[in-house]
Amino acid sequence: MRRLRTTADVLDASADPLIRWAAQALSAGGAAWEHRGAVAVHAPALTRRRRLVLSGPVEGVASLLAAHGRGVELRPLLDRPLAHEVAALMPTPWVEDKPFGWMDRSGSLDLPDDAEWLSTTDGVTPLLRAALPESWAWPGETGVRRWAGVHVGDTLVATAAEAWSSADVGFMMGVAVHPSHVGKGLGRRVCQFVTSSLLTLYGTCALFVENYNAPAIALYRKLGFAYRDITTLLPAV
Repeated sequence: MRRLRTTADVLDASADPLIRWAAQALSAGGAAWEHRGAVAVHAPALTRRRRLVLSGPVEGVASLLAAHGRGVELRPLLDRPLAHEVAALMPTPWVEDKPFGWMDRSGSLDLPDDAEWLSTTDGVTPLLRAALPESWAWPGETGVRRWAGVHVGDTLVATAAEAWSSADVGFMMGVAVHPSHVGKGLGRRVCQFVTSSLLTLYGTCALFVENYNAPAIALYRKLGFAYRDITTLLPAV
């Protein structure tokens, strides 16, 4: 088992965008390891969770999970099919916590002219409270870098954030459209703006999505994102 000392070491060890996104943790107190082609990144605080992000061949992932996966409130995060295979190999039982989705894309995307990066976050919090009170990204939160939006008159009616981006994976969170403006294409416009901007900066753009949110998944697919089923594991009690 080989310790990966730097972010560059992690990027050299894995082409998986999920791992490359998690690699930012090495500059914030995290750690990473490689074993038999698999990579694990311990991220102490990534999107509000203490995570162990894993990817690669099942036997290597199982060894990494056995060596580094237990700890208070630690959430191993990996592809769902891989999680089921790994759990079957573990000497002590693990159970699936909550499946959800990871979506990413590379390349380029046209920049719409009716959305913009906001010069102030005034209006973002009321919009999130009305449209997405369960949002993981909020103004002023650590890791949340900036907000984009669409206005109708002087009123902010759609928003999305860049949050928890890594060296070569831009990350989009906090997508919300005011309930009185749903169905007008505003969500697509603000997401296209953020995606286009992050692709230009990072080369890859990614996001989390609830696996039951079919409209959101369909929207992101129209913008060129591919979907992956991911999940978290917990030690069985």
